[in-house]
Amino acid sequence: MSDPRAAARAIDALRRGWPIAVGGYTLLAVETGDEARLAAFDPESRADVLISWGRAVTLKLANQRAAADPDAPVLVERAPWIDFAAATALADPQLDLATPMKGPFRALPLADPIAAAAALRLARIAGLLPAFFIGGDGSEAEVSIVAADIAAHEDAGRLALATRARLPVEGAEDAEIVAFRSPESADEHVALLIGQPDGRPPLVRLHSECLTGDVLGSLKCDCGPQLHAAIRAIAASGWGILLYLRQEGRGIGLVNKLRAYALQDQGFDTVDANTRLGFAVDARDFGVAARMLTLLGQNHVRLLTNNPAKVAGLEAAGVRVTERVPHALPANVHNAGYLATKRDRTGHQF
Repeated sequence: MSDPRAAARAIDALRRGWPIAVGGYTLLAVETGDEARLAAFDPESRADVLISWGRAVTLKLANQRAAADPDAPVLVERAPWIDFAAATALADPQLDLATPMKGPFRALPLADPIAAAAALRLARIAGLLPAFFIGGDGSEAEVSIVAADIAAHEDAGRLALATRARLPVEGAEDAEIVAFRSPESADEHVALLIGQPDGRPPLVRLHSECLTGDVLGSLKCDCGPQLHAAIRAIAASGWGILLYLRQEGRGIGLVNKLRAYALQDQGFDTVDANTRLGFAVDARDFGVAARMLTLLGQNHVRLLTNNPAKVAGLEAAGVRVTERVPHALPANVHNAGYLATKRDRTGHQF
């Protein structure tokens, strides 16, 4: 019997720098730990380091095919010279140029790869780097969970409609906002219903949260212009829905997205930046969007997108896409490379 509340408690513990147990492993997150916490967790300096395949490729510990599954775990033997600072450099690719001579490292077999992969997935949900000190029997853990608890926590079926209100916005004065949340997650997704149902499938836009683009006007991406253009396009169509999904940075969170930005400043594109951090190219869950549409009574939609993965994600979750409507905007000098990467490496169709 899974318990999604246990995963929520484990996420809180990770962010506070407390050890947790997943399956038979006790883990301390590298990002939120420190030397004192590591000494208390591992007084004999024997805890190995758990990282993802995506990160292991950079460190020459995995092959490229294996890196296609970034949640797959790699266990690195705790050499005598791997102290807290060395483990931090091992976990964070932003430090690769500053500390290029990493290793040598030795990968070890994992007794329970399912539990280890679940721990990496939990780190992503918590917005942390996927890297842990690992060892022990769980007796010192603040929270103990199993892989099924994490899957239950991510179950979009637990999302429920919370409240709704009229909200005129620029470009669409006839609009209503609807909020959704699940019992365990702090993320609250919203839908903006524009116009009135007229018997046709609504024009729908799935927009993932982007603080830098939506709020600060970042020119590195096209998120802010896409958001406002989508509102105008839906209003012009007569009726539709904009879903604002709390999945910042393609699902890796704000802090990790900014880490990816730092890697882009070093010359990596958006795809390589995410994988060097140890994450999937796109970690978003479009089942959440399908659940929101279902709760709004909309199982057939026209989708405003250039991303075929959004079409596939909705249809896999039971929402039929009757038409894909392109949503392209002009590039600028700062985001031309970003848009080219979306076209050439992630299959966007402009």
